[in-house]
Amino acid sequence: MTIIPEDLTIHKPKKTLLEKFNKVQIKEKTLLKVKSNFHNIKVVENNFGRFIKYKDTYQAGYIKNKFYEGNLPYINYFLIPYLINPNIKTILFIGLGTGIILKQYEMLFKKLKKIDIVDIEEYIFPIAEKYFDFKPSDKFNFFLQDAFVFLKESKSKYDLIVVDVAGDEGIDERFTTEEYLTLIKQHLTKNGIFVSNMPSSIDIYNNKNSFILNLIKTYRNTFEDIKLYNGNTSNKIFYKVFFDIDENVLDITNLIIISSNFLLPLHM
Repeated sequence: MTIIPEDLTIHKPKKTLLEKFNKVQIKEKTLLKVKSNFHNIKVVENNFGRFIKYKDTYQAGYIKNKFYEGNLPYINYFLIPYLINPNIKTILFIGLGTGIILKQYEMLFKKLKKIDIVDIEEYIFPIAEKYFDFKPSDKFNFFLQDAFVFLKESKSKYDLIVVDVAGDEGIDERFTTEEYLTLIKQHLTKNGIFVSNMPSSIDIYNNKNSFILNLIKTYRNTFEDIKLYNGNTSNKIFYKVFFDIDENVLDITNLIIISSNFLLPLHM
């Protein structure tokens, strides 16, 4: 089963904002189009940057605009672990994307020894290299593998695990289960940190948002502590850059969940 972000919405968009949103025509140049066993992939370029799309959804990319320049904004939340522990040595990254964040990790974490990178998509590694200037490092180990298979077979433990996975339609339900979170926990070191990206309604704690409320409960039952980061700010950057709109239009956001087996800092 796939968790489809649009199915998680609670609030209808404002009519005036939706009309403005729908009027914008983004002209894209397709640099690559390929279909794998798992995704319909395109690499596109437009006035705002270069991006990887699965079907019609932006999955990763680089924005270059007078208003903002960098990763898709929600990915910046993946840098929070550096504020918690700048001495991270081992990282597991599931879902490569453009690979830009990994180069940032290599620059930030001065004691870094290795990053194990797992992705099920065979085309994603050459795409990152050719279209996003991703350069392999002797600290990077690539595994073309289903994440669950890797987690079940690997004996390694990590100071940081980051998971950012999506298909053409949404998130595989397997990545919301207690079994999955238990596997993640088993691969964390004593002071390890887990970062996960999930879709959500902007109104996280609304009683109608049963999927997210149940998911948060599962996380709390598995880990000692969790912190939630609503992607509203990153949403607003996206809408401003692409549509010149200063508000959230659709009731969909990224929910970044940071988990650990120790008490996380109150202010981070």
